[in-house]
Amino acid sequence: MITHILNEIDSFMYYPVLLVVMAIAGLYFTCLTKGVQIRLFPESIRLLMEPPADKKQVSSLQAMLVSTASRVGTGNIVGVSTAICLGGPGACFWMWIMCIVGASSAFIESTLAQVYKRKNEKGESFGGPAYYIEKALHAPLLAGLFCVFLIATYAVGFNLLCSYNLQSTFATYSFYNKTWTPVIVGGILALVTGYCIFGGGKRIVKLTSVIVPVMGVAYVLISLIVICANITNVPHMFKIIFADAFDFKSIMGGVAGSCMIYGIKRGLYSNEAGVGSAPNASASAKVSHPAKQGLVQTLSVYIDTLLLCTATALMCLSSGVERNAEVSGAPYVQNAISTVFGHIGPTFITVAMILFAFTTLLGNLFYVDNALIFLHHKKEPPKWFMNLFYVAAVLVIFLGAVIPMDAAWAAADITMGLMTLINLPACMLLGKVAIDTLKDYEQKRKNGEPLEFKGKDIGLNEEELDFWK
Repeated sequence: MITHILNEIDSFMYYPVLLVVMAIAGLYFTCLTKGVQIRLFPESIRLLMEPPADKKQVSSLQAMLVSTASRVGTGNIVGVSTAICLGGPGACFWMWIMCIVGASSAFIESTLAQVYKRKNEKGESFGGPAYYIEKALHAPLLAGLFCVFLIATYAVGFNLLCSYNLQSTFATYSFYNKTWTPVIVGGILALVTGYCIFGGGKRIVKLTSVIVPVMGVAYVLISLIVICANITNVPHMFKIIFADAFDFKSIMGGVAGSCMIYGIKRGLYSNEAGVGSAPNASASAKVSHPAKQGLVQTLSVYIDTLLLCTATALMCLSSGVERNAEVSGAPYVQNAISTVFGHIGPTFITVAMILFAFTTLLGNLFYVDNALIFLHHKKEPPKWFMNLFYVAAVLVIFLGAVIPMDAAWAAADITMGLMTLINLPACMLLGKVAIDTLKDYEQKRKNGEPLEFKGKDIGLNEEELDFWK
């Protein structure tokens, strides 16, 4: 009953509500910025390599890596597989469209986060959607509601799903037991995560922060090997992707379960463009102009979807292994990689998922800490409250491993959708600020002027700003 209700809410939220909102916002930002995510792609690359002015502050590259780390996770593997198995191969195409159009939304939200970032006692910057909603829109209640949905998304929805996705990778092994394996995996993951968030496990966190980027590169390389090994299937693979993506008769016959909606859902879940999470990291960067961080953040969306998600999709489809609801998730990816690497392939996927899941869980709780601080009058909540909250978060991680797949995906989709339905309209209302900021950046670059920003340059009320005065 609960799963059915969640699925009904999920279906309505994404079609027609979020589909319309995301399409309008993405096209609106793309048109007004003249395709900033494509037009200034070379500039984004250049800025990524730009050395920081102050090595003690968070650089543009570091902030981008933090947001990329939060984006890259189990969704890049299991989310893509689920979309293809349940929606069809055309979901891959709609993920690409979602990525390119959504990158403009990522530029807007990250630029706004920079413009309206706040300053702490140490002079460091922080911020995010809650802060630009509160300061620029003068809507503190809406900002608070956004934080509530963020907490529901990252501490509950995403962590339920992350835990479920990890335990599902063990289904391919002979020792897997439907009753006990999820309990054991969920218990171990919850205990290790709890140990780290309660102050221990610093070495574990440091080790995984080094290993995960390496694992991400290794995953792409292995995907390329599988694709090359099945190179004769590649023409047919692209044929079925585009044929399914443009089979509008089939799509209109069942929109909620179509490749288009699955592609949009899983694309949004993976790259989070417009959701309002990445701006929390973007606000911490020390840059001379807000538009710089907005441009760099578009690259994070591309890395997540055009690189990692596409690697999963093309590896699976080129392998030719059977796809259906029964293998949706990790088994489909493990079956695909087995065609070239045999028994080693599924083990590699399991190891990758363990590392991705662990860093995703910790990254999710980092975003939650920021939201709790905002709700507690911009101050750290009492230690007793945080301890109780962390205990609840650990229990959620355990629960995620034992609940049904449909319930896990639906819960994550709904809470993420609620965040997006606050953040994207807010970005549209404040879009002129971000677009004027971009124009200021381009004009100064064209004239050879120093790429420095002041709020008064675009007519902002400097009393609303902590920086850029």
